Amino acid sequence: MNKLYVLAVISIIISAILTPIVKRFAIKIKAIDIPKDNRRIHKKPIPLLGGLAIYFSFILTLILKTGELSRSEIGIIIGATIIVIGGFLDDKFDIRPWQKLLIQIASALILVVFGVRILLITNPISSSELYISVGMLSIPFTIMWVVGITNALNLIDGLDGLAAGVAFISAITIFIIALLNTRAEAAVLTSILAGAILGFLPYNFNPASIFMGDTGAQLLGFLLAAISMEGAIKSAAAFSIVVPILALGIPIYDTLFAMIRRKINGKPIMQADKGHLHHRLLDMGLTQRQAVIIMYLISAVLGSFAILAMQISTQRAYFLLTMIMIVLIIIAWKFGFFEHRE
Repeated sequence: MNKLYVLAVISIIISAILTPIVKRFAIKIKAIDIPKDNRRIHKKPIPLLGGLAIYFSFILTLILKTGELSRSEIGIIIGATIIVIGGFLDDKFDIRPWQKLLIQIASALILVVFGVRILLITNPISSSELYISVGMLSIPFTIMWVVGITNALNLIDGLDGLAAGVAFISAITIFIIALLNTRAEAAVLTSILAGAILGFLPYNFNPASIFMGDTGAQLLGFLLAAISMEGAIKSAAAFSIVVPILALGIPIYDTLFAMIRRKINGKPIMQADKGHLHHRLLDMGLTQRQAVIIMYLISAVLGSFAILAMQISTQRAYFLLTMIMIVLIIIAWKFGFFEHRE
């Protein structure tokens, strides 16, 4: 445990030192988010690329840890590097959606090549046969999971400190679950990631002096997706669906509701709107800080359910997830989350 705390502190320090440097770099190369439409909450230009500080903090701390890097850690580093390059290009040049998707798929395939993949899924039906082998579906399942979570984190990055804070809470949740499962590698990765986010967050919390940009939002989504396959499990190779879906609840449900909302209203799935949870909270008259803190609390509650799900039987965990999803859908319907807003 002491080693994990040390790694987290090192990661915090590196991230906190690098963030102002990255900010100056972003300004120098003119990687700046200039508010051009009414979807943007901020009113003045803010430098992007804050994700670079998180990336370098994560990578450097991981390399500095004692012992050789494992095969899966090398895969995560390579995949994260590809994601960051893609995010950087998007922040600077605003690349097309299909180009971003190709980069995300390439990063997911790197994980597959290095053995970070979904091989077994916990069985929601039988108590005698605990796991279901996905066989040839291992590769598409892994790609869909990684690409889905990567984009989900990117979609909620709409308020100062929101995506970073939610990612931090998710990382802490997976860290606790990894400890409970004695998954040392996942515990190391999440402690480092949590530290990297925490060092960056003071600069990104409202009023933000720097945004993480696609560079950071996609990186956090990718890393959480990858690490959850390593740590949110009940055996060395099985993927417990319930745990990461709850641990990463805010971005997953917000993205799911956005897709349903756009489908119901006849809008393209990828078309941006102002129907996300943070937009709704602002429409209720909350300030940015209040909206972000509420979403932090929701994320923490879902994280607590994820930890609970890890302690009960698989069938009960699936039942818990089902009940939570039903409650969330009813709340979303009642408060108009499926109504389109430009």
